[in-house]
Amino acid sequence: MDLNERRQKILAAIIEQYVNTGEPVGSKSLLEALPMSLSSATMRNEMAELVEMGYLEQPHTSAGRIPSHKGYRYYIDHLMGENELDDDQRRRIEQSIPKNTHEPGRLLEQANEVLADITNCTAVSTTPACDGVLIRKIEMIPVGTRTAMLVMLTSTGILKSEVCRAGGELTPAVCEVFYNIISGALVGRRVDEVSIAMLQTIAATVSGEFLTILPLLAGVADLASAAAQADVLLEGQSNLFNHRELEENALELMEFLKRSEHLGRLLSSGKAKLDIKIGEENEYRQLKNSSLIVARYNIKGQESGAIGLIGPTRLNYAQLIPSIKYLTDLVGRILTQGLEE
Repeated sequence: MDLNERRQKILAAIIEQYVNTGEPVGSKSLLEALPMSLSSATMRNEMAELVEMGYLEQPHTSAGRIPSHKGYRYYIDHLMGENELDDDQRRRIEQSIPKNTHEPGRLLEQANEVLADITNCTAVSTTPACDGVLIRKIEMIPVGTRTAMLVMLTSTGILKSEVCRAGGELTPAVCEVFYNIISGALVGRRVDEVSIAMLQTIAATVSGEFLTILPLLAGVADLASAAAQADVLLEGQSNLFNHRELEENALELMEFLKRSEHLGRLLSSGKAKLDIKIGEENEYRQLKNSSLIVARYNIKGQESGAIGLIGPTRLNYAQLIPSIKYLTDLVGRILTQGLEE
């Protein structure tokens, strides 16, 4: 920490006032806000020093100061105290999340809606990752003489389904062969281990039913491949236009948000329970004026996915971070409960 106590208090006061008003902070308003016995000249000198050290910026020659990305980082790491959620805030979040929805995709869509609403930012999340995800159950529901719906449930609660046409009539004998293969070779196996080549080898051992069963097993391979990919979910993209700090590159940022592979990488790259990247700390230039806050949820004690938000660097971090943490923990608890029931 390279700031003395007085400069720390000045930096914190400037950030908190700027977050509240969105206007550059001058020495006069700062003297009124801080319980310090400083002259106007001394205050201006201290602010000038903080600019020189890179913690503040001066947008115009005659303007007040605003925090730099370095200033926000110092504030978050050393000066910020997190606000505690009160009962009403917790209740609002809990009532917005349906407790009986244990399918991760639907639950995370709802969580994104809540987060985008309470933060006025863009919410982003990932469904549980494939690392260690097992096939828990596979069902085949005939919907015609040769057509069936295949449904796969994973150990993280992911549901995938596909309508598939068999190579012949779905007789009771064919259905029995299908379930024998499923129970003997697939249930309990990792989804990323399942391939069409492996299933073709299994199908070749099925005397007399190879052509009938093969398309069904190909459908199972498709479901396993889909379940092995973490989906990226977005909500509240239009909220970005509500922040004048993002006017410079809002359209570019909107285009960036369409690239799920970049977002997935951003949300999965960190290992900390909570990760905050401010402005130029982000690896993509489209986020140079934005902050990314990511929290990770656990299912049955294992890190499984992430929930985060993208907004301007001028955010009330002390207020937003507890909400993100609480929402993320709630999602993890609901998904864990669904697997244990």
